Amino acid sequence: MSDIVLELNNLACGYGGHKIVDDLSLHLRAGDIGCLLGPSGCGKTTTLRSIAGFEPITAGEIRLLGKVLSSPTHTVPPEQRRIGMVFQDYALFPHLNVAENIAFGIAKHPERKRIVDELLALVKLDRLGKRYPHELSGGQQQRVALARALAPEPKLLLLDEPFSNLDGDLRRRLSAEVRDILKARGTSALLVTHDQHEAFAVCDQVGVLREGQLQQWDTPYNLYHEPATPFVASFIGQGYFIRGQLLTPDTVQTEVGVIRGNRAYQLPGGSAVDVLLRPDDIVGQEGSSQTAIITGKVFLGATTLYRLQLPTGSTLEAIFPSHDDHLLGEELGIRVAADHLVVFAAQGSVNVSAQLPLEQVLQDGSSV
Repeated sequence: MSDIVLELNNLACGYGGHKIVDDLSLHLRAGDIGCLLGPSGCGKTTTLRSIAGFEPITAGEIRLLGKVLSSPTHTVPPEQRRIGMVFQDYALFPHLNVAENIAFGIAKHPERKRIVDELLALVKLDRLGKRYPHELSGGQQQRVALARALAPEPKLLLLDEPFSNLDGDLRRRLSAEVRDILKARGTSALLVTHDQHEAFAVCDQVGVLREGQLQQWDTPYNLYHEPATPFVASFIGQGYFIRGQLLTPDTVQTEVGVIRGNRAYQLPGGSAVDVLLRPDDIVGQEGSSQTAIITGKVFLGATTLYRLQLPTGSTLEAIFPSHDDHLLGEELGIRVAADHLVVFAAQGSVNVSAQLPLEQVLQDGSSV
């Protein structure tokens, strides 16, 4: 028996005759938490709504446990899909207390009280069953919404930007709690977010979307270290591209010296390439012939993020332990330690920042 819960095969969908998502294919395994990640307008929520049955599709198909839920000629109604959904605004019923909200979808279940009590304990609200939504904090309301979605034991749970209304610290804590709850229940889920930190903290598989096209569906580790496209490389994490020349399939000549990676690239020898260097690829080395001037600095607690200007004028970023303290304007010896070398055929201008400017790194913890 297949362990695939959700399959999207060559999916196309949109609104009012306008195609937003095109040729999207992915699969989610039983018990896994997946994520659709990307900037606003890339088609994340449209895809989620199509899976839920709220929007028709124009091509391809959506399958749940092998059964076709949507095709251009066939659509199973949302209430018959056995799919739960947690909305961005929680959508709790204000006239029902916590226990009644959770029980809403299982009103006729013979063991309704037991299920509600178990879910109240699971989401750590067992003493708040008689309170009403307006008497709860945002985090507590989100837990109620999650428990309500889990009560009918859905085969798949969809979460649409579920933490976007919460502040940073609560957002991080609750996202970890939600992952623990879903894993404890063995519930398969698909999350939509624009925040890569959230996606990486919660999900087993992440799909990066750009303008309705799926760029890569992979583990967070592989998205960071093995990006399939320049967009994925630039969207995930921080870093800068610098221009180089491929000497051998796994060696590149750059302005910071010769860099040898851990894989061979299928490009002709001598090809111009763009090399992605992330802050953790740059290490300090006293006495190195390669130097850089510190032009920016952000203290992050355990670490400090530095902006470095090379003698050529190109810019890099480096992250060092915070006790390894350096001053603005200081000349620093560096070397590249990029075992997971990320290289693409050269295109456009060089040394383009692959993330937010240094000054914005701490603004909201978001990646877009």
